[in-house]
Amino acid sequence: MSRETLGLSETLLAYVRKVGFREDADLRALRKETAAHPMARMQISPEQGQFMALLVELIGARKSFEVGTFTGYSAMAVAKAMGPTGRVVALDISDEFTAVARKHWAKAKITDRIDLRLAPAAESLARMVATGENSTYDFAFIDADKTGYDAYYEYALKLLRPGGLIAVDNVLWSGKVADPSDSSDDTKALRALNQKVVGDERVTMCLVPIGDGLTLARKR
Repeated sequence: MSRETLGLSETLLAYVRKVGFREDADLRALRKETAAHPMARMQISPEQGQFMALLVELIGARKSFEVGTFTGYSAMAVAKAMGPTGRVVALDISDEFTAVARKHWAKAKITDRIDLRLAPAAESLARMVATGENSTYDFAFIDADKTGYDAYYEYALKLLRPGGLIAVDNVLWSGKVADPSDSSDDTKALRALNQKVVGDERVTMCLVPIGDGLTLARKR
C-alpha cells in the first residue's frame, strides 16, 4: 500500500511496458515510426493509449472525437477499442503529420472508422455543434494547442452525451503548472483549465498522473 503516487524509474517504466498493457503490432509499428519523428515528444505514451482504450470499452463508446491527432496513435487506439461499429472524428491542421497517421490506419484496415478533418479545431467543433451533433458523442480526447483547451473543453461538454467522458492531455505540463516562475501562455492556460475543471459542477473529474497528466471529466 502507498499513500502517494509512485514515481517511475526507467527500470520500472520498462517493467510496466512489459507486463502492464497489450500493444498490438499496428500500434507498435506506428509508435516506432513516430519515435524517429522530430516532434516525437507530441506522441502519447503507450500506457496512456491503453488506458484510454480501456476507458472507451468501459463506457461502451461508439462515437468519439479528438482534438489533435499528430501521427494517429490515439485515434488508432480508440478506434480499435470501439470496434468495427465505432467512429472517431479526428481534428488536426497538419497534412504532414497526419500523412503518417493515414498510412498506418490503412495498414491496420481501420481507415473507415476514422473521419480526419483538416481545419482549425474550433471551426470544426463549431460546425459539429451547428449541424446538430450536441449530446451525441461518447468520448472526447483533447491534445492540441494549450491556449485553445478551454474552448475545446466547452465544445466537448456540448457535444458529449450525459455520462460521456472527456480526457484532457498534458495537464501537468512536465511539472510547469506547479512552478510559479513559469508564466508562459501555455502554462497559464493549463493552470486556468485545471482550476476550472476541479470546480466545475457540470462534471465528475479526476486528474490522473499518467504520461504528462491526464484529466478525466465525466459529463453529468
